Amino acid sequence: MAGIGFELRKILAKDSLGSTVRAYFYAGLISSGPFILSILGILLIGLLTTSLVQPPSDVTQFQVSVTYLMASSLIVSGGFQLAFTRYISDLIFDKHDEWVLPSYNAVCLAVTMLSGVLGIVLMFTVFTGQSLVYRLLMLMGFVILGNIWMAVIFLASIKQYRAILLVFAMGYGITVVGSVSLLHYGAEGLLTGFVIGHAILLLGANGLIWHNYRSEHYLSGEFFQWRKLYVSLAFVGIFFNLGIWADKFIFWYSATGQSVIGPLRASLIYDIPIFLAYLSIIPGMAMFLLRIETDFVDQHHAFYSAVLGGGSLEDIDAKHAGMVRSAREGLYEILKIQILVCLLVMIFGEHLLNALGISTLYMPLLQIDVVAAALQVLFLGTLNIFFYLDRRDIVLWLSGLFLLLNIVFTVLTLYLGPTSYGLGFAGAMLVMVVVSIYSLDRCFAKLQFRTYMMQAYG
Repeated sequence: MAGIGFELRKILAKDSLGSTVRAYFYAGLISSGPFILSILGILLIGLLTTSLVQPPSDVTQFQVSVTYLMASSLIVSGGFQLAFTRYISDLIFDKHDEWVLPSYNAVCLAVTMLSGVLGIVLMFTVFTGQSLVYRLLMLMGFVILGNIWMAVIFLASIKQYRAILLVFAMGYGITVVGSVSLLHYGAEGLLTGFVIGHAILLLGANGLIWHNYRSEHYLSGEFFQWRKLYVSLAFVGIFFNLGIWADKFIFWYSATGQSVIGPLRASLIYDIPIFLAYLSIIPGMAMFLLRIETDFVDQHHAFYSAVLGGGSLEDIDAKHAGMVRSAREGLYEILKIQILVCLLVMIFGEHLLNALGISTLYMPLLQIDVVAAALQVLFLGTLNIFFYLDRRDIVLWLSGLFLLLNIVFTVLTLYLGPTSYGLGFAGAMLVMVVVSIYSLDRCFAKLQFRTYMMQAYG
């Protein structure tokens, strides 16, 4: 993310209201652009085709199929994402750029093989009751999305952010046009448009990567060597992605869920509010990126430069205090902007639901989910700071605890009844925010001691 912070600092350096607005807008696009495009793309397909596709249940089958593709591909590729990002960062830091592309190709091959084998097994087991065309489209979508997540997380090292957003806009534009053009073929036609659009998106993303990193070698398996593999980061990716989706899966396969197509289920009660709530994180994500990747990063670099450069104790203490202050201010700014968003949703939420043609009975759950989404942004902010401090051990147990609490609290709310739905995810996020901030405070208190000990004893 250092390249993004560099671009944002250049914009803010102009020190004007226009540059500040532009920086926030830019941060919002970078942090949430692909995510928002994906949600809006699928919603737009639903709005454009619901009245045209017969039976209308085909649109629901398409949307549920896509939701499962995204969830499962994120979880399966989660074990590679953070570990590979750290490995690539090490290569770039050591100026071994010639091995970046071969390593990326090797990881994509591994993701393709893993998702491909898993997808084929599912094709001939739990999906046997569906048509061959549907099963092949689900397999292709599963493999393509797994590779897209790897490309997206890798693209953080490239500074062509406008090109990245254009690739996503093009991919989802083709997805919408393709799906609407093939709507007369029902769910399979809609899914075909989705697969075609995402295949083009992946080709565009890979084109950016191949253009920026060239090498005489095609594959490098060094990432998979045990001494190079960041096992803790692999588990963080798995735990965190499972934690994000755990409550959704529990509701889907509980008494609140309904069968949609084959083994895939959905929860009419739970799904709509939670996905709408995720749209509310855009301001918080923009603030997160702007404050953490500029103010905190500057103070972080100043502290470690003072330590490594043999600065005086007074200077090191001052830099340490500045880093702690910037972290607290960054998290506080995220909290303030998300509180404002929560208040706006609570005031205008019913108007939003009416505009979308959704029953206002969803309003209580939407309010809970908006609060939960706001807490999730705060949790992400603390995890990012821990990554900068290289405290992978803390991030690992926090991610594991998040997964456990989301499962336990969500199951508990199912027993308590409909009035408590959504409180499981919100409660888990609240506990995690409190625990992570407490852990961060303790980490900062011991940072100077730990830094000197690591230098003294390696």
